[in-house]
Amino acid sequence: MNTRSWPGVRRLSPDSRAGIGAALVLLGVISAVDIADGPEPHFIGLYAAAPFLAAAFAGWLPVVFVGAVATIVGVLFAMHPSFNEAGAVNIIGVMVATAIATGAATLRERQAERVSELSRLARVAQAAVLAPIGPQVGVHAVAGRYISATEAADIGGDLYEALDTSYGVRMIIGDVRGKGLDAVRLASIVLGSYRHVAYERADLGAFVADLDRAVSRSVGDEDFVTVAIAEERGGTLTIVNCGHPAPLLLRRGDVIPLTPPASAPPLGFMPAVKARVERLEPGDRILFYTDGLAEARRDKDFFPIGERAWGLLGHGTVADGLASLESALTEWVGGNLDDDIALVLIEYAGTKAPQTPAAAVPTWEVGTDA
Repeated sequence: MNTRSWPGVRRLSPDSRAGIGAALVLLGVISAVDIADGPEPHFIGLYAAAPFLAAAFAGWLPVVFVGAVATIVGVLFAMHPSFNEAGAVNIIGVMVATAIATGAATLRERQAERVSELSRLARVAQAAVLAPIGPQVGVHAVAGRYISATEAADIGGDLYEALDTSYGVRMIIGDVRGKGLDAVRLASIVLGSYRHVAYERADLGAFVADLDRAVSRSVGDEDFVTVAIAEERGGTLTIVNCGHPAPLLLRRGDVIPLTPPASAPPLGFMPAVKARVERLEPGDRILFYTDGLAEARRDKDFFPIGERAWGLLGHGTVADGLASLESALTEWVGGNLDDDIALVLIEYAGTKAPQTPAAAVPTWEVGTDA
């Protein structure tokens, strides 16, 4: 028989099995106590607790099953000669309790299905926002990876993108404050603005100002977006950082945090930023990540990304490196992350002549009036 053709009938989940098991154990304990108390039944009314216990975990059909078992057991006790009208009222009470518990289980199932559907839609929306990147952007090998937190966590607003523009290879990674569909919506606004200005703005100062205005028009007073924006042009890497974790440069066994010359607030707070400039060497790798990686911990120990970055990311392809990092991270936290994580790993392959003349090394500070 195909159980899917019957409304509410599904393969029992572990929670449903646990609910049924706990309810049946409760019935057994009450029955044993009643038998030990003497020949007359005294505790039939307590059987009403069994369907409510099942309803806390299981769907409506297992609740009906438990209620039926409780009623049958109560009727068996009713065969005792001392059974009276009070006992009959208790059995009716068990049946009423079963009906109420069944309704509660049905309502809980519908709410759970709705939450599951909203979560699925949020993940679909997020997947649409985070278009796949790599394996090549310009002449550089690029890999991106999104690591979801535990199923209980809400969907996050992490974002990334890498583009080959006339000003060189440009990349953004960011993290929207908050969770849920609102965070995904704001991430889509940031990426939409980025995909436009990345091709239009030669100056990264104006670039940041445009993104800040896009965020400011779309958020509340307490909302913001941390971002790191990088541009590789002619072997020169320029990074502007708005409240985001510093990328890591992997070079010949060393791991170098690319911290900004001065701290700056996130987008939405009119950041004034200074550029960090590095001259790259062929084979250099740069890891961009969101704060879920920096905050991942086991007990009180944070994941030692600085110590392990080269061993995990310095060999094989960039995609292999991110896969190794995810495996090590999952093992470290025991599979339970508190926040989603976005990762991008780029390997610098050597110089490529830009389509427009390279500007001098920037020494500007950027504000919203740029």
